Amino acid sequence: MSFQNFSASADPSQGPTRLQALRKRLAAEGLDGFIIPRADAHQGENVAPRDDRLQWLTGFTGSAGFCIVLPDVAGVFIDGRYRTQVKTQVDLAHFTPVPWPDIKPGPWIADHLEQGRIGFDPWLHTPDEIAAIERALEGLAITLCPTANMVDAIWPDQPAPPMGRAFVHPDALAGKTSAQKRTDLGAQLQEAGQGAAIITLPDSLCWLLNIRGRDVPRTPVLHGFSILFADGRVSLFTAPEKLDEATRAHLGDQVTIRPAAAFVPALRSLQGPVRVDRATAPLAVSLELNEPAWGDDPCRLPKACKTDAEIAGARAAHLRDGAAMVEFLCWLEDEAPKGQLTEIDVVQKLESCRRATNQLHDLSFDTICGAGEHGAIMHYRVTDESNRPVTPGALLLVDSGAQYVDGTTDITRTMAIGPIPAGGAEAFTRVLQGMIALSRARWPNGLSGRDLDPIARYPLWLAGMDFNHGTGHGVGAFLSVHEGPQRISRMSEVALRPGMIVSNEPGYYREGAFGIRLENLIVVTPAAKLLDDRDQLCFETLTFVPFDRRLVDLTMLAPGERDWLNAYHAEVASKIAPLVSAPAAEWLARACAPL
Repeated sequence: MSFQNFSASADPSQGPTRLQALRKRLAAEGLDGFIIPRADAHQGENVAPRDDRLQWLTGFTGSAGFCIVLPDVAGVFIDGRYRTQVKTQVDLAHFTPVPWPDIKPGPWIADHLEQGRIGFDPWLHTPDEIAAIERALEGLAITLCPTANMVDAIWPDQPAPPMGRAFVHPDALAGKTSAQKRTDLGAQLQEAGQGAAIITLPDSLCWLLNIRGRDVPRTPVLHGFSILFADGRVSLFTAPEKLDEATRAHLGDQVTIRPAAAFVPALRSLQGPVRVDRATAPLAVSLELNEPAWGDDPCRLPKACKTDAEIAGARAAHLRDGAAMVEFLCWLEDEAPKGQLTEIDVVQKLESCRRATNQLHDLSFDTICGAGEHGAIMHYRVTDESNRPVTPGALLLVDSGAQYVDGTTDITRTMAIGPIPAGGAEAFTRVLQGMIALSRARWPNGLSGRDLDPIARYPLWLAGMDFNHGTGHGVGAFLSVHEGPQRISRMSEVALRPGMIVSNEPGYYREGAFGIRLENLIVVTPAAKLLDDRDQLCFETLTFVPFDRRLVDLTMLAPGERDWLNAYHAEVASKIAPLVSAPAAEWLARACAPL
């Protein structure tokens, strides 16, 4: 059975009727608008079917965004990754795409509403989100009102909450026991004069307790909330039936398991300063506390800085995944020129190559496989309706990843299928140059992803080109493929630290023609000292899969760029050849031959 299905997951034709029902409900409640986020109460990128309110209402299936419904307009706010996709998924006669964050929700509301009350579910929005909108509405006759969820009120067949079973994540793979983590973080709370911290992010909860779960697809997390006390004890609020005897024994007597319904009463009973992350926790949490103390989720930064064991696991997972990718690319080079493949065929073959490792837990996200103009849809998901032939003369973009118990992978390669379209080789080479530049980067301690982001864009900027997404996102250790707080982006102010895993994925997208993206995962590591003996950081590459040499314009490469590419391909051949079949090894030798 495949992890990925290809049915259309939303029907735009249902949007107008549902929008009308929502507006009728709002009027009955004395509201003039309502905000519908993609996120659930845990701010998860992947949400359970019960929480997929944005898709249910609008038809939009992207992993980020929100809708603001007002009496005369319904804006669907989408970032640069989804500005092509949204046009095909919503009824444009009733929903208006809004480029976000270029246009922010507060000013947009002020432009479309003179006065009124706008409702929002305080369990689905963070304090920072609501505060930003309220600042933009200061002085206007427009009020934000926390309410019950108005979409839930009109969703007659809303699915039940997820009930996936939790399981133990071995201490040997984590590199630290849960007790060690809880003790370390509890000491930090004591030092800050805080009696407890509220943990609402599922990946933080799972990292802290060395467990994983099955509540949402692609990301192995357990839905729940927890209170971490300064003495290292934890109260875990989740459905008790999700935890079997082995998991309960692993958690031990310092972790108290309580039903989800007990969470709010527990919040109300807490005394003294209690840490809450205003950027990630639901606003409802701070509203229930007697003395909220704003501070970062204590798990996020130590979770981002991987242990030696987690980095070793990531290396092993990437070698395994690299071998699967090479088997796939060998097959693709044989089959694609025949003109018989479709995008779905490609997705299914790649998954079968990963399954053949006998260690695949899940995909880390639905595979993005776009041929020709579909490659320009940055987060394109192929369906039975959109399935396109992979024909000669097209570029094929495949962005995919896997969840193994020792690591999470994410890799993108763009391949030529037969003749290269006009402009394809130049664009590919510029994207590759950006990836190489970031791979080779060295920088002083203390710089953030914002400081490094331009390095990957510069070769594109020289030609007046760019891409509308970040250069890199953080990646978890058998957790979320999109992990904060680290990233390489114009918006990132978090300093990069040793052990942080990020993606390196510049791209270029020509709407209606092709898309190009190249992606490796890289880990921050201390750099060797040079002449000035300064402390610097650099990247170690984790992903080992060749690039399509046919798309490289050698006249554009500087000597250092060519040397890096040849050295990388030599390392790919050395590491991966012993792990693949004889035909794949022969293909790999050709694919990694020096340029």
